[in-house]
Amino acid sequence: MSETSAPAANFAPRPFREMRILVDAKDWSATPLGAREAWSQSLKMAVDIVLASGFPMALRWGPEFALIYNDAYRPILGDKHPWALGLPASVAWAEVWPQIEPFHLAIMSGASEAVFADDTLLRIQRFQDRWEDAHFTLGYSPVPDPAAPRGIGGIFVTAVEITERIKAERELQDAQRALREANEALEAERAFLRDLFQHAPSFMAVLRGPEHRFELANDAYTQLIGHRAVVGKAVREALPEVEGQGFFELLDNVFATGDPYVGRRVPASLQRGAKSAVELRYIDFVYQPIRSSSGEIVGIFVDGFDITERVAAEDALQQFNETLELQVEARTRERDRLWRNTQDLIAVVDAQGVLTAANPAWTEILGWSESEVVGRHHLDLNHPDDAPRSAEALDRAISEGLPAYESRIRHKDGSYRWISWVASAEGDLVYASGRHITAEKAAAGELALAQEALRQSQKMEAIGHLTGGIAHDFNNMLAIVIGNLDIAQRHLVRGGSGVERHLNHAREGATRASTLTQRLLAFSRQSPLSPSVVALNALVASMSELLRRTLGERIALETVLAGGLWLTHVDPNQLESAILNLAVNARDAMPDGGKLTIETANAHLDERYAAREVGVAPGQYVMIAVSDVGTGIPPEAISKVFDPFFTTKPVGKGTGLGLSMLYGFVKQSGGHVKIYSERGQGTTVKIYLPRTFAAAEDALASTTEGDPPRAAFQSEVILVVEDDEAVRLMSSEALRELGYTVHVAASGEEAVNRFDALPRVDLLFTDVVMAGMSGRQLADTLRGRNPDLRVLYTTGYTRNAIVHNGVLDPGVDILPKPFAVEELAMKLREVLDAPPLR
Repeated sequence: MSETSAPAANFAPRPFREMRILVDAKDWSATPLGAREAWSQSLKMAVDIVLASGFPMALRWGPEFALIYNDAYRPILGDKHPWALGLPASVAWAEVWPQIEPFHLAIMSGASEAVFADDTLLRIQRFQDRWEDAHFTLGYSPVPDPAAPRGIGGIFVTAVEITERIKAERELQDAQRALREANEALEAERAFLRDLFQHAPSFMAVLRGPEHRFELANDAYTQLIGHRAVVGKAVREALPEVEGQGFFELLDNVFATGDPYVGRRVPASLQRGAKSAVELRYIDFVYQPIRSSSGEIVGIFVDGFDITERVAAEDALQQFNETLELQVEARTRERDRLWRNTQDLIAVVDAQGVLTAANPAWTEILGWSESEVVGRHHLDLNHPDDAPRSAEALDRAISEGLPAYESRIRHKDGSYRWISWVASAEGDLVYASGRHITAEKAAAGELALAQEALRQSQKMEAIGHLTGGIAHDFNNMLAIVIGNLDIAQRHLVRGGSGVERHLNHAREGATRASTLTQRLLAFSRQSPLSPSVVALNALVASMSELLRRTLGERIALETVLAGGLWLTHVDPNQLESAILNLAVNARDAMPDGGKLTIETANAHLDERYAAREVGVAPGQYVMIAVSDVGTGIPPEAISKVFDPFFTTKPVGKGTGLGLSMLYGFVKQSGGHVKIYSERGQGTTVKIYLPRTFAAAEDALASTTEGDPPRAAFQSEVILVVEDDEAVRLMSSEALRELGYTVHVAASGEEAVNRFDALPRVDLLFTDVVMAGMSGRQLADTLRGRNPDLRVLYTTGYTRNAIVHNGVLDPGVDILPKPFAVEELAMKLREVLDAPPLR
């Protein structure tokens, strides 16, 4: 169905005679139709109708659908004319036959009486040198023939190429929709030969005689004139309102001369109903003379389209374009005002970095006139230190758009001004806008200096507070130690009794000093941790008895342990100390008794919460909350509770390091701590510890109390390495007291020589921080000689030798200084009795 006619806009009035001549001259006996003398009357009549029509029409006759077409249809064929005349349609239109054959078969079988296809896309080859995608409005109607099977001898085909119109109609959707509705309405009607005209997509009528009496008028035509009954009436009688508009005169001229007439966008005032007012419509139409077989003009064929909606759309589009021009002019004036009046620098830079335009603000801010700036490379005006960044910024602006960046631009007087730039590219040009921020930069610098001075002042105040607190507490503890040792010495000189009591008091003071040191290390996050996978519910449950003894009878303990609690990776001893410290604080806050609640839960800290808190990472945590119903903490003190030596307790009731130690331990463990308190209502401390997906570890068996364990056999050899002579002497004496064979060295280098000279060493007991070779380096060196060597480190401050991120390296054993002989004995047996290293 490759019906393609030249666009309707290209129709030109000309006599339609060539095809009649070709049809009359053709030898039809060699075609599927056979000799012309044997043609049926229906076939002859159908051929006459096709050849007489000025509308592109073709006839497909017989089972082979032999093709006969008129002059208006001929341009559709292109190079196929006149070769296609008389050929089966499947041959003439082979390239589209699979697409259109079903329409033919449906009509010939009687399954469909008519087919109308609006905007049909066909890929055709009407010219040998190219293929085309063309749009058509197609109509297929059966041609009755009593002698043919099912009474249908062939098919009338009407075709209008609408490729250009489709393009216009897609811009004018209202007109396209109106046309589609008209075409769909036409498809509903079925009839034989006269019904072909009734269902044509265009308005059509057949006028007979010089009076132009209506013989036929299709639905589209009657719709155009308001559904008036016109068949049998002369045109002047049927359409009186048309008088004086020139249409009757055109009909008279066509009938008299035989020259067809084509009208484009012709206005017509029509009464579209019996009682309706006259309405202006626009039409495209053709007046085509109808000739008898003798050539006499017997009537006029009227064909056309109502294009009123399309004209309205085109007029609206034209009006819009005119309005758009005015808007563009207004916007241009507005842009020019902005260009002149804005206080920001505006520049246009080409891809090579050369300025092509600059607004008057360049003169106001930088002293340069437009003529002095245009034509210069933008880097010529940049501060030398900013030039690389400005060059990179231009490249980014061209490739991806530029977020705000700052650079210094040279003033005409040689000084520089700070400019904050934003830019974007369009084609090969970059459009940049710069705000003058020199004053803001100066103010920001002054503010930064003031803030730094304030921070330094606060830092010195905090250091003074911390050192004062440390000095105060250590002086108190040293007073206990020195005083009791002095008294014990005097008793010994006199040979009196009571020495042991004073030595115990001195030992108690030293122990308190050691505890204070450990708390300070915990606060500074320098205390070495030995984390393991902990089931928090089990840890809390195991502490219940200890907590009850600590709280006393007047305070009730309640635990609310969540089911399905996640695991965490933390130092269990430090966590127990933290919980116990919180319980003691809660007890002191409830002097008249009350209730302490320990609660566990799974928690998720989202990004919004983490953004509000310093040093908190979003994610999954295990939470433990310790709540009391005590006196609460004053609001002004909440922000200071984690400061070392800060306490709300009376003098002598606390060191002020408990919460500092807790804070340092939690932060060192990657967690978060939050305090909620209200005066007279109580306090809740929530500890958040990161969730771990590792498996829980078995709890370590508790060590039974009793005498400190001694050497398993006299020959166990320990090499003691300590650069402090007093500590070295104390350590070696303690080890000999425990039954070990002891060798000593004052440095790592001396220890290597001593180790090489000894026949056997079972354990290296070494300080970590020493001048020269560190304890870790010494251990690595000696294990290179003896991989089975056991190592126990001791230190008062770990640095990073054996501790990283606050956690002991795997396989490292450490005994913090100061230590008691019992602690030393227990740790030695733990290391020596451990399974072999390999």
